[in-house]
Amino acid sequence: MTALIRVAGERDAESIAGIYAPAVTDGSTSFELTPPNAEEMRRRILAVLPQYPWLVCESSGSVLGYVYATTHMERAAYRWSVDVSAYIRYDAHRRGIARALYTALFEILVIQGYRNAYAGATLPNPASVQLHQSMGFKQVGVYHRIGYKFGKWHDVVWLERPLAEHVIEPPEPIAFSTLVTSRVVKAALARAEGLLSPR
Repeated sequence: MTALIRVAGERDAESIAGIYAPAVTDGSTSFELTPPNAEEMRRRILAVLPQYPWLVCESSGSVLGYVYATTHMERAAYRWSVDVSAYIRYDAHRRGIARALYTALFEILVIQGYRNAYAGATLPNPASVQLHQSMGFKQVGVYHRIGYKFGKWHDVVWLERPLAEHVIEPPEPIAFSTLVTSRVVKAALARAEGLLSPR
């Protein structure tokens, strides 16, 4: 598989919406009830990118998966923590794409100055839990019967991963928009591409 990992853009909105839709319509991976269309996904991408990375894996002009970070919580003291998500196209699973994307994402988040990453997964979802644990996440706890969808109450497990040392007086996180074209970000993307196995 000849693939590249790059920063998402507006042009990826339709592909990303298509990858995400089955998580909404075919199960309870997402607690949304209506899959966002390309225009809504474009709005979300543009809302995230000024502060946080949104990355895609592309092969032969086709987006195979994506990851991104967002605000963990709104209170100021949480600002060194992020929530992260990964979605891979149904026919591109088990190729190491999520691992490569997450590797790049976490390296960039460290460069920005973030200290913690959090991820939630609707249960049961052994593939997602195993992926996150393989990337250094540990379980924090389970929200029991927190979401109601498709006639059933669902549990959600939350996992955490330290990104960097928890120093006293940490510097403010750097906005992604100021780093997006930097050599350090380009290097992180290139290193992650090296994790993708040829197919």
